[in-house]
Amino acid sequence: MNSGKAPLPPELTEAHIQEVLKSIRIPPCPKMLMEVMAEVQKDVPNVNKLTASISIDPGMAAVVLKVANSPLFRTGNPISNVRTCIERLGMRNVVSVVVTGALHQSMTETANPYFDTFWDHTSAIAIAAGIIAKRQYGISPDAAYTYALFHDIGIPLMLQRFPEYSTALETSRKSHELLINVETQYFPCTHPVIGSLMIKSWGLPENVSKGIRFHHEPEVYDLPDHILPGGVVSLIAVTHVAERLSCEAFGKEDLEVGDVLYARACAHLGISHEELERLAEDLQSALQEIHH
Repeated sequence: MNSGKAPLPPELTEAHIQEVLKSIRIPPCPKMLMEVMAEVQKDVPNVNKLTASISIDPGMAAVVLKVANSPLFRTGNPISNVRTCIERLGMRNVVSVVVTGALHQSMTETANPYFDTFWDHTSAIAIAAGIIAKRQYGISPDAAYTYALFHDIGIPLMLQRFPEYSTALETSRKSHELLINVETQYFPCTHPVIGSLMIKSWGLPENVSKGIRFHHEPEVYDLPDHILPGGVVSLIAVTHVAERLSCEAFGKEDLEVGDVLYARACAHLGISHEELERLAEDLQSALQEIHH
């Protein structure tokens, strides 16, 4: 790996954005996804049209079914048709799942063993974040699920653009160094910046983009509301806790959040040590179920 440029500042100007876009290609929003997003933004979305748009893609339909039957959304017996899945998930979650599936499909031609690991890990974190949010006052489980699903979406883009990024992942693992620190040292951009720009370019909510941009910043829990709204900070905190507990559930080292941000997240949410132990136990069984 060659040493990269200095890290980009938190406040991205147009010049900074253009610099990043010279380094990496953000995939265009697929036509099917644009159709789904246009439909759900209507005052009265047509569920039949949504069902048809999703059902025409077997891979996408399978992803929607899997999420709708996951521990976060399951309310009874397993369901097996897309329309019922849409009704169970709600419009915002349907968009989130379809966006993630579309990005996944856009990268299937890239042979890299980290891709499948990434998607499995991120899906587990999103489910965990939703479950944790259910136990917090004033934090929407749907919003937590959506944010957590996208918070690291820049990682597969980095994998696709930089052949040496796999080496960075190995460097992080072997040296027990946080991935964001390795990225800053070796690359002209980082996954929070790339993920934020991708979410913005695909037309998803600005607060999701902001949350992605700042989730690795050391001062994220101290930023003023006009830079990062308090509600977004809470989504970041839930995701930080979900990521750490997910790693523990699967016996992996946390190389994303780190001890400092994890402690700040717990303090922000007011989660006690006893509550963390109960959460860890509940998530252990829920996450193991996802991977079986």
